[in-house]
Amino acid sequence: MAHHDFWDVHGIGFVLAMCFFPRLTLLFSSVATGGFFWWLGWLLTPRLLVAILASSAYWHTNPILVVVTWLWALIGEGAEKGAANQTRQ
Repeated sequence: MAHHDFWDVHGIGFVLAMCFFPRLTLLFSSVATGGFFWWLGWLLTPRLLVAILASSAYWHTNPILVVVTWLWALIGEGAEKGAANQTRQ
């Protein structure tokens, strides 16, 4: 399997779109789509789906980018769920 550098394939606009609009970016970009679990991830936890896809595609060429993606995914999902729980109370 050939390893691609993230920056050879995507630019800063793609990174910003993934940060602010992960579902739309996943849906309309050239990111690989999949079966049931891809769509489940897209529907329930798009940030985690982005982190998993980044890990599988770019770990060998951009490990720092992948680690930052996982931090963003875990912190973002936690903050989003925490805010939702706080507004329900």
